[in-house]
Formats: sequence, structure tokens, C-alpha cells
Amino acid sequence: MGVSEKVPRKKIRVLVVDDHPIVRQGIKGVLEQQVDLVLCGEAEDAGAALKAINTSRPDIVILDISLRGSDGLDVTKSIRASNPKLPVLVMSMHSESLYAGRALRAGANGYIMKTEVAANLIQAVRQILAGDIYLSESARQIILLEVQDGGAGAASPLKRLSDRELEVFRLIGAGRSTQAIADELHLSVKTIETHRTHVKEKLGLKTAADVLRYAVQFGES
Repeated sequence: MGVSEKVPRKKIRVLVVDDHPIVRQGIKGVLEQQVDLVLCGEAEDAGAALKAINTSRPDIVILDISLRGSDGLDVTKSIRASNPKLPVLVMSMHSESLYAGRALRAGANGYIMKTEVAANLIQAVRQILAGDIYLSESARQIILLEVQDGGAGAASPLKRLSDRELEVFRLIGAGRSTQAIADELHLSVKTIETHRTHVKEKLGLKTAADVLRYAVQFGES
């Protein structure tokens, strides 16, 4: 090998999991602008994501929280159980005050809002690959305050919900019936009804209509 020749740099393989093709295409475009990053696979749901991890061997996974049949928190937990060292960056359109801490507890290495600029997505990927946790400054402050007061001062009543209850709440806001939610989450109707009851009680709401109204407002925020 001549002294002028260079060994090609190994590209970092990125798997994108999102149920919207346009979003996946947009992230692909962002990655293609980086000489050392490459999209190695795409998936739109939990099953496809776990299969793609085994077949495409990514170096990092960018994972949306809102997926068909399962949410990103469940998928993150599954990835962490089967691939403990695989970095995961969770992204969402929902408030980091509600989801960032949940994502980290599920095993994610970072959380980023979909409203962030492309440069921040690349920064998040690089920061996580370097072994750090990625959070926006505002998300860091929120989590630090939660740790400081033990969650007693949580501003949103939605923080009282468990991960599963929050997932059911989100699907209610998306217009799913109890049966549809049960089918999508592979749970019984009775289990979903129990979750709905807990949601109503924890949010201090009186009727199912109140839950639906609040859930729709949440989905639009």
C-alpha cells in the first residue's frame, strides 16, 4: 500500500424505526449528508425493528415513540433485553417533559424532539456513539428537578400514569376503540378497560368522554 493511499473509514450504520415513510425518508436525507453515517435499514413497527436489528446489525437505532402495535418505550425495553449495548435514540413529537425520563428509564441513550433541527439529530447520534447521554438542556433541567423533589412537583398529571397507561391514553386520543387498542397491544379488552379506569382516576376525570376529550387535546399538542 502506498503512503498516499488511505484506508476507507468504516461507516456508522443507522437503523431508523418510524411508522411514517416520509419521516424515515427525511432522516435518510439527513444521514446521507454525513460522510461517515449510512442508513442500514428501516422499520415501521416493533416486529420489523427487532428483525432488522438482527439482519442489518446497526451501530445505533433511531426510534420513534409512536408505533403501530407497540410504542417506542416497549421496543426500547425489548432492544435492551436482547442487545444490552446497542445505542438507542428515542425521538417523538410529544413533550420531553413527559417522555424523556421515561425513555431513559426504558433503556434509551437519549431523547430528541422531532421539532429539532437536523444538526441536533446528528449531534445526538454522535454524542450517544461517544458513550454519552443526549438530552436537550431543557430536558436535563426537567429531569434534575424531578430527581430533586422526588416527582412531587410534577406539573403534568399525565406523569402519574404508568408507561402502559400513557400508551393507552395516547391511543384513545388517536380515536381507537377499546377493542382496537386491545388488538393493537395484544391485550384483553378487560385489561384495556382496567387501564382506562386507572387513567380516569389518576387524571381526576369523571367520565369516559372527559378522558377522550383530554386525550385528543394531548394528541394535538
